[in-house]
Amino acid sequence: MNETPPFCGQELVTFSKFYAQHVHGYASLMICIVGSVANIINIIVLTRKDMISPTNVVLTGLAIADLAVLLDYVPYTCHIYLRPSSHSIRDRYTYGWALLVLWHSNFSQVFHTISIWLTVVLAVWRYIAVAYPQKNRDWCKMENTYKAVIAGYIVCPVLCIPVFLSFDVTPTMELLDDNGFQTKNDSLGTNITVYVVTMSNAEIIKENILQELNFVIYSVVFKLTPSVLLTILSLRLVCALVETKKRRQKLTSSLTRKNAKNVEKEKQTDRTTRMLLAVLILFLVTEVPQGILGSLTLLFGQTFFKDCYQKLGDIADILALTNSAINFSVYYMMSRQFRTTFKSLLSYNTDPSRKHFRLNEANNHTTTQMTHV
Repeated sequence: MNETPPFCGQELVTFSKFYAQHVHGYASLMICIVGSVANIINIIVLTRKDMISPTNVVLTGLAIADLAVLLDYVPYTCHIYLRPSSHSIRDRYTYGWALLVLWHSNFSQVFHTISIWLTVVLAVWRYIAVAYPQKNRDWCKMENTYKAVIAGYIVCPVLCIPVFLSFDVTPTMELLDDNGFQTKNDSLGTNITVYVVTMSNAEIIKENILQELNFVIYSVVFKLTPSVLLTILSLRLVCALVETKKRRQKLTSSLTRKNAKNVEKEKQTDRTTRMLLAVLILFLVTEVPQGILGSLTLLFGQTFFKDCYQKLGDIADILALTNSAINFSVYYMMSRQFRTTFKSLLSYNTDPSRKHFRLNEANNHTTTQMTHV
């Protein structure tokens, strides 16, 4: 009897296996290390006194969430993808390692959702700044910005509750030989309990209610809805940039000192808007495919999930990790203020004269204190 071919073809199965075994572990580890350093730099630069602004507060919150996602993925990828082949199943599937996998599943979903929330906030804040500049100071003031960022860190874990309930650590029996590897020979093997992360055994899960709810929340609420909103806002921002360019050209023809200041201010606004558009586009490239895959899973069921969705899981992960790691490059290339602040921090820490100045300042301060004793 012929077996039913995989839903998305045997080629995808072959590619998925090759990529997981030979590429994903090393690629994801490298991205996590580089991206973690980059996000730490983002946080340091964006929190400088002269960099504080509503937009940069949101970008700082985004960098913290991205950093959490990248750091969390390091032990996971080392355990799942970079274990040597000599590492036995008995040692690989302990209860402790299963808890780590479950923790990673929940933790990464929460902080990735926070990143999505903050990306939407970033787009809304920028659209208000461009389309309603007269309302910007009231609507997007620092107080409201802090509230929006903190709300993301509070609301997103609540939205992820169906994810927490959908998976659990499950004990299962495996026939293993003396070295801890699988065997089919009963005389050479012993039944050993190993632990894996599977769908929860709760009754609501058995009826597929929570599982379907999980996919609805994941694909529609977390992916497609933000993607549609960001696409609309991105198009509005592009239109606003075009209008600003036309208005600047008219001003240039009758340029006065006052108009010159306005033109320079608009140019700075345009640069910031272009930078944030790049961030939004990178987000869309990452999230839209995952939202589509989740929607197709709801349409075609478990067959599509096993043969297609899961086989593309590692590709989705590497895209998400890249998106979390790449923002430093975007800021550095497209924001003059970010470059200036970053370079000043480097020069401040590496310039011997500044170190000498700080040392003399400290000595003078100590001498002054001793004089007044």
